[in-house]
Amino acid sequence: MASLTLRLWAETDLPLLQQANTPEMTAHLNGPETEQQVVARHERYLRHVASGESRLFVIVDGGHPVGSIGYWRTIWRDQPALETGWFVLPDAQGRGIASAALALVIPDAREHRDERRMLTAFPGIDNAASNGVCRRNGFTLHGTFTEVFREKELTMNEWALDLRPASVDTPTAGSEQ
Repeated sequence: MASLTLRLWAETDLPLLQQANTPEMTAHLNGPETEQQVVARHERYLRHVASGESRLFVIVDGGHPVGSIGYWRTIWRDQPALETGWFVLPDAQGRGIASAALALVIPDAREHRDERRMLTAFPGIDNAASNGVCRRNGFTLHGTFTEVFREKELTMNEWALDLRPASVDTPTAGSEQ
């Protein structure tokens, strides 16, 4: 990896979604979307970034867009949470880019989490690469679930990372408060 950075999603990023909308890239997501769905996704990304509802980024390696990563508000196990997802284009895969991008997103999610405690990810159970990204970034596997996604059932792993600071000041015996 040259110099990996993240930048917020912009109007000019539609081609990145189009490049990722192939049978190969969407094999773990029940297949590609229509062009109309891709354009709608791009417009939704722009609206969500502008409103602050989501933080969606382009992964840039050596000055070139190679994928996307982001997070958005969700409910997980009846609690407010953030959910993250990503993709890396085929020419850039296998170099640790998704793991490095997630490592950059985690501090951003901590900063923008509001009352949300957990950052979640739901890769397909057969998506070894994305499950490895979660594992390498300290997420804990909580189980699996199946739901309909893009009109077909998809079984996913439930990964979560606690976004709260690692050390919380707690009073000790004999300390003044």
